[in-house]
Amino acid sequence: MIGVNTLQEFVVARQADFAGATGDLSRLLTDIGTAAKMVNRHVNSAGLSGILGVHKANGNTSRNVQGESQQKLDVYADDTFTRVLKSCLKVGGIVSEEQPGIIHVDHSARGQGRGYGKYMVCIDPLDGSSNVDVNISVGTIFGIYRRKSPLTEPAVVEDFLQPASELVAAGYVLYGSSTMLVYSTGGGVNGFTFDPSIGEFFLSHPAMQFPKEERVYSVNDARLSDTDPAISEFLADCRQRGMTARYTGALVADFHRNLIQGGIYLYPGSYSKPEGKLRMLYEAQPLAFLAEQAGGATWCHHHNLLDVVPGSLHQRTPLFTGHADSIARLKNMMHASARPIPEPEGMWVLR
Repeated sequence: MIGVNTLQEFVVARQADFAGATGDLSRLLTDIGTAAKMVNRHVNSAGLSGILGVHKANGNTSRNVQGESQQKLDVYADDTFTRVLKSCLKVGGIVSEEQPGIIHVDHSARGQGRGYGKYMVCIDPLDGSSNVDVNISVGTIFGIYRRKSPLTEPAVVEDFLQPASELVAAGYVLYGSSTMLVYSTGGGVNGFTFDPSIGEFFLSHPAMQFPKEERVYSVNDARLSDTDPAISEFLADCRQRGMTARYTGALVADFHRNLIQGGIYLYPGSYSKPEGKLRMLYEAQPLAFLAEQAGGATWCHHHNLLDVVPGSLHQRTPLFTGHADSIARLKNMMHASARPIPEPEGMWVLR
């Protein structure tokens, strides 16, 4: 789009793509960009400002709702995104990896509007945060839904428990050698690179698509003995095709590389934990949405993940996402498996 450079300009210019657009989603996406700039500054200075390592409260290591130890930057990123999102009049509720339940946003209580906003935001404030201590890329993942409940009432769980196909927007921020914000509102995927000299995100990767060639696969192969043998068969096929293994342990970084270079990310469920590890609402669903918009696909052992309705706010899921040809081959091998992973309880598919 000629003449459109900054994130804010691009978002505003594209808002006409939505039927009945009022600019509300544009403002929300711009606010997410603002919060990303704040987190970026702390991530880049973490080694100098004393915010590496685990977060402690009352002398004990603090843990999130999943029981995982929190890094200091986890807490900072969660506080930052929550504070910025709560100030956006269009947000009615937030769910975060770091919080146990819905964060309700009542604008009328502060004299900032009437009732609650119409958008529900699901966010992983700092994906891969354990990588910060060793100076490897980390990221933020977000998904935005339109609420179902009345605007005059607090958000309910059902406002968030929607399939990824119902997302109105999704994206991620990658804090690496350069900081990028990548998002989609259903009309393709666009990437913006942060210029720290002037404090703006600029369009650098328009109309992102998975390349035709499949080059990379990303998986923690230390856990393959406890999962569907079709996964190992698929990886052997990848190696025969000349694909290269690349895995950082940061979902955003691995997904982004595979989108740029052409590849597939795999985090299967296991016989002992068929539900997998990754979180449905604020990790898997946003990336499934982005993958499809970029010409890729997503699977979760039994279903297209775009169609799965979560059963709870912090539900976990297996995840296979990336190049459409890779996903198609994997699905065929899994369908022929003699020992498939059982379907996790609490998941069902829209018919």
